[in-house]
Parts: sequence; structure tokens; C-alpha cells
Amino acid sequence: MRSGSYARKPALPWTPGHDVGGVIEEVGQCVTTFKKSDRVFTSKTITGGYAEYTVASDDSVYHLPDSLSYKEGSAIGIPYFTAYRALLQKAHARAGETVLVHGASGGVGIAACQVARAHGLKVLGTAGTPEGMCLVERNGAHKAFNHRETGYTNQIKDYTGGRGVNVIVEMLSNVNLSNDLQLLSNGGRVIIVGCRGSIEINPRDTMAKETSIIGTALNTATEEELQETAAALLAGMEVGWLRPVVGPEFPLEKAALAHEEIMKGSGARGKMILTM
Repeated sequence: MRSGSYARKPALPWTPGHDVGGVIEEVGQCVTTFKKSDRVFTSKTITGGYAEYTVASDDSVYHLPDSLSYKEGSAIGIPYFTAYRALLQKAHARAGETVLVHGASGGVGIAACQVARAHGLKVLGTAGTPEGMCLVERNGAHKAFNHRETGYTNQIKDYTGGRGVNVIVEMLSNVNLSNDLQLLSNGGRVIIVGCRGSIEINPRDTMAKETSIIGTALNTATEEELQETAAALLAGMEVGWLRPVVGPEFPLEKAALAHEEIMKGSGARGKMILTM
């Protein structure tokens, strides 16, 4: 195991063992990139994220700019790494293409909107409330749609002039995948980021337009892909397009309640975090 960096965390993520924003308290003997008191964020920990202190391998720790708070640092790792991987490394999205972020008001969705807009894509997003739609448009989407409204997919088709979208970043594929296939343009790609069950689709829907369904998981990324992603995101922090949206906050002792709120799916508003 590589020597790790010990970080004290003023803010914690809701998912145990993943995103953390905080200050380094100690570094291992072989660590040269970081020093005590550095402001950092992580995308993965070794000892778990529900604690005042955690241990992280130095290859999953990144410098946190002074322009971002520790809470914002807790909302970077998984959401932005996932969004970049989905859009650029798996979908191979290109400037000028149109992307639909299906479920865009959550942590990964907001990150996907910001990444896509920064890379020159036409960005559409969906959310389940008017507040969520406003949040999506404030964070890079050219247009937002309410995915709880009957006929919203027809609204998306009309907005694209009947051409459809090139890429869909899908957060809830067990509900939306069949409709997604109807929204794609020729050669379009659905990138599955999230799923809570099974769904029946007609494979013929992929044939006429030669579309693709591609799954992605951050833990399958190579070291080279993670380095590429980190470099791109750190550049985004420097120029200012990467601005995490911190959603509901829960004290550490109410972590169980945070999990319950996530599962309710009552309308995501940025990245949920735990604080202390």
C-alpha cells in the first residue's frame, strides 16, 4: 500500500470513503507532493469518510485552491471525475454536439453541465422541480426541462428541431433508458452513470440510428485516465468554470438521515455533504 496523506476534514461527503475536503495533518515518509497544512480534496479514502480523520493514498489527493471552500472541496471528487469520464473519455463528446444531462440538478448532473459547457457542447438538462431547473440553467445548461411533466421528451425533440441529441448522460437508466433511445440522433450515445433496477428495452431502437449504450464506473478508470481527468479539472478550478454546488448539509451524527433523503429522490439540489 502506498504511503498516505492524513487529512482532517471540516466537511465530509455523504458517501462513506469517497469525497473529502480538508487539511492535511500528517504525510507518509514517501509522500513528496503534499505537506502538512495543505488544503486538499480527495476522491477516495482508505479508512472511510465518516470520521474526523481519514487516511488517503496520495494518488487520490489533490490540492484545493483557496478560491474554493472545504465544503465545495467535498463536492468535487466523485461528481466531477464521473462527469468528465462519462462525457470525454466514454462518450467522446465533441464541441458543437448536443448533450442531454438526464437528472441534472444533482452533484454529478451539475458537474456534467459545467464540464460540457466548458468544452463547447450545447447543454440540455432535466430536473424534477422548477427550482432544480433554475439551478441547472445557472450551472451551464442552455435549456432545462421538467422530467416529471408528461410529454417532456417531445419538448426536447422540438427544441432540437427533431434531430435529437448526440449524447445523454443518464442518472436513472432503469426509468429513462427506453425514452433515451428515442431521443438520440444518428450515432448517438447514452452513457449510463446510475441505475436502481432493471428495464426492458427494444434493441431495434439502437439499430436504425446505430446508437450505443455505454456503461461507466469510475473505479474502472486507469491511472492515466485519472491523471488526465485531474489535470482537466484542476485547470477548470483555475479559470473558474468548475464551481461545485453544495446541496443539503447534515451533521455527521445524522448520516443515516442523509442516506434516507438520498433514497427518497425528492429532488436533488447539488451535492449532499456531511459537516462537523
